[in-house]
Amino acid sequence: MAKRIYVGGLPYSVTETDVANLFSAAGGVKEVTLVTDKYTGQARGFGFVEMNSDGEADQAIATLNGAQMGGRTLTVNEARPRDDRPRGFGGGGSGGGGRDRDRGGFGRY
Repeated sequence: MAKRIYVGGLPYSVTETDVANLFSAAGGVKEVTLVTDKYTGQARGFGFVEMNSDGEADQAIATLNGAQMGGRTLTVNEARPRDDRPRGFGGGGSGGGGRDRDRGGFGRY
């Protein structure tokens, strides 16, 4: 399995074809996935590219990190597996809000 590459700083108007064309200069592109907002469908400015080989992935990282696309500077590096990423707000706990059990109502006073 070839390395997955993280690509950040993408213009919001970019398409998967645009990204594939850019990365094809470094070798064969197996797959491009752009991340979009699940409610609006709007591109979020980052995505992932999988090259045909590790060597091609390394070449793409070396040549495209810091490159310009649509007036934006790209961040290109090896993607970390989902398990290795730091978590945001997740985790246990019940959070705030909800019923105020002592008073039988919601919220404070």
